[in-house]
Amino acid sequence: MQPLEGVRVLDFGTLLPGPLATLILAEAGAEVIKIERPGRGDEMRSYEPKFGADSVNFALLNRGKRSIAIDLKAPGAVDRLAPLIVGADVVVEQFRPGVMDRLGLGYEVLRNINPRLIYCAITGYGQHGPRKDVAAHDLNYVAEAGMLSLAAGADGAPVPPAALVADIGGGTYPAVINILLALRNRERTGEGCKLDLAMADNLFTFLYWALGNGLAAGEWPKPGSDLVTGGSPRYNVYRSKDGKFIAAAPLEQKFWENFCDAIGLPPALRDDAPDPAATKRAVAEIIRGKSAAEWRSRFERRDVCCSVMASIEEALRDAHFAARGVFARKLVAGGETITALPVPVAEIFRPRGTEAGYPALGEANSLMK
Repeated sequence: MQPLEGVRVLDFGTLLPGPLATLILAEAGAEVIKIERPGRGDEMRSYEPKFGADSVNFALLNRGKRSIAIDLKAPGAVDRLAPLIVGADVVVEQFRPGVMDRLGLGYEVLRNINPRLIYCAITGYGQHGPRKDVAAHDLNYVAEAGMLSLAAGADGAPVPPAALVADIGGGTYPAVINILLALRNRERTGEGCKLDLAMADNLFTFLYWALGNGLAAGEWPKPGSDLVTGGSPRYNVYRSKDGKFIAAAPLEQKFWENFCDAIGLPPALRDDAPDPAATKRAVAEIIRGKSAAEWRSRFERRDVCCSVMASIEEALRDAHFAARGVFARKLVAGGETITALPVPVAEIFRPRGTEAGYPALGEANSLMK
């Protein structure tokens, strides 16, 4: 048995944070029923490019789920969903605060139907507070939590992060963690609960070192000047002779010494404490003297914490990830097959079958009365 086998999840979420959270639950064995509006469904179905009848984004995030199409504003909608609510273990929603209440599907109503229900509300700013009703996206959350201030480009201006840190790191992962905690707590108490998860709140966990430096020593980090924001030669990205990039992270002294030996850094510059900028310039000049392939060969089998930057396409062909089975699971639709979205569920908890599709809009409407 998978650990979440027998757990039923009603997913009212759209786009990324909620659907990715329920995908992780589904991969661990939960039955996930996606609640969508008739006709169009989740907005992400309409995105490009397509895979099968809908967008590949939707397909990747909703693999292995089922779909119900229902107008939540229509009279009797709650009554039609009631049998599902009675038998559900988890509800996930990511509307603005108050929307589910106005639809007659707020926590208090659902708790009266099913006291064991775990109700997870994912929002940008939480269920209360001055910003609770403000429209925003990932970039807004990282800006207001201070994270964006550390992401400087070559001209000193912040650049948008390469990953949707707030949506996934601040929304999806905390949702999964807290749902599992709530399920464990329910085993002891028999009672469900409401989870108020704010993506902006959860970004501060990623800034632990910045908070520590600032609060304890008054040394608030700046872009391009601190240990992990580009100020240290021991944690930086250097351009090679052929225009590729070397990610060098020999932070600890033993790795730094190995790195200095490997690149032939002059002894006078190996103590980077007095003038880290001078050491960084010297390292950059040395790295520019050889191609990425030459550096890869030189760093091989040395403990130097250095990598040649890969494109996403190259990473998909990486022998290490292939050996680990990262891309072994497949998404199928309309006779086509692509790699399924890897999720952080240990292999021992995954289903034996490696192929699965995604739901057509409303294919499980028979589950409603």
